[in-house]
Amino acid sequence: MSRSAPPSPRNARSASSGRGGAVHTVRIIGGDWKRTPLPVLDLDGLRPTPDRVRETLFNWLGQRLDGQRCLDLFAGSGALGFEAASRGAARVLMVERSPRAAAQLRANQARLAAPAVEIAEADALRLAAGLTPGSFDVVFLDPPFGDDVLGRAIGLVVPLVAEGGFLYVESGAPLDPASEPALAGWIVARAGRAGAVFYHLLRRENDE
Repeated sequence: MSRSAPPSPRNARSASSGRGGAVHTVRIIGGDWKRTPLPVLDLDGLRPTPDRVRETLFNWLGQRLDGQRCLDLFAGSGALGFEAASRGAARVLMVERSPRAAAQLRANQARLAAPAVEIAEADALRLAAGLTPGSFDVVFLDPPFGDDVLGRAIGLVVPLVAEGGFLYVESGAPLDPASEPALAGWIVARAGRAGAVFYHLLRRENDE
């Protein structure tokens, strides 16, 4: 659901059709707003997390997120963040630097009357660097593929995850915690693949 910089084969559909900023929709899978369609701008590189992947992820997380604090750092369409809010999250901070995508997020927030959702139109890495350590129970991390962003983003968000919390990562290749110094002491609790997208749910090894 992040915005990606240069188009690549994995997001060729968005790149070829998105220059006009047409609108399509994503569907909330579960919770209070189950089956609600949300408008999403078809912008270059905007790739909402597919329904099947979101359904799997929230099965892993236990369906409900009542009272939990969530960060959707590269929000894009907001599919993950709005899904979390639908399932009872107490706070969902969505960060999106594209003014047009952020405006659509705010419109969808208003449409849902979602007070738990906060929209920050900002650079994700800069904003993450200023957040309070341990302030989120679930962090959704879906940065642009092809840029050298993932490693830097992981280094910034790992300290933000509270004890017992989870880090969700989408990437263009399988994620190996041993190859990321910031993930020392973390394990991949669950993982899957949907086409060219690899998705992972991580937790600290001692958070049994």
